[in-house]
Amino acid sequence: MLSLTITAITFGVVFLAELPDKTALAGLMLGTRYRASYVFAGVAAAFAVHVALAVAAGSVLTLLPHRLVQALVGVLFLAGAAVLLLKKDDGDEEQLKAPADQSFWKVSGAGFMLILVAEFGDLTQIMTANLAARYDDPLSVGLGAVLALWAVAGIGILGGRTLMKYVPLRIITKVAAGLMLTLAGFSLYEALAG
Repeated sequence: MLSLTITAITFGVVFLAELPDKTALAGLMLGTRYRASYVFAGVAAAFAVHVALAVAAGSVLTLLPHRLVQALVGVLFLAGAAVLLLKKDDGDEEQLKAPADQSFWKVSGAGFMLILVAEFGDLTQIMTANLAARYDDPLSVGLGAVLALWAVAGIGILGGRTLMKYVPLRIITKVAAGLMLTLAGFSLYEALAG
């Protein structure tokens, strides 16, 4: 059964963690060169694959003892918060190979491959697996994660630069890290108290 609370929590955590990521910039770059709907189709498909893999990995974790899973999830959330707080913005933009033409399959294929490779093992994929393990609700976590990633992709493709003019990236990063620290605290508390 779908839990709107778990879907909303997952959406918020994944959205805030992905917003300052390089894929929003990659989507922005592809979106300025090619038809936005073609780019989004490829990017959305790649994110759906990543979420499915993450939810499957998180579901496997639920087979372990509950206290061990909560401790592991708490430590991984702490690590995720540290990564967000300590990462340096080196300003290096990945070089994109431009498709030779503007056909749907070429453009969406370029977006799909870029995201599939760039996001494999990414922080938000690991966080999605953590959330799936924490809540033992793969449908709600999967839906929240995929909607968050699609929202970030849409924002990146259609107007990431405008958003960044009004909301500094460091604030978004700090809010995402704060949410992860809160989730880490809850998970570690459950591991120690339960």
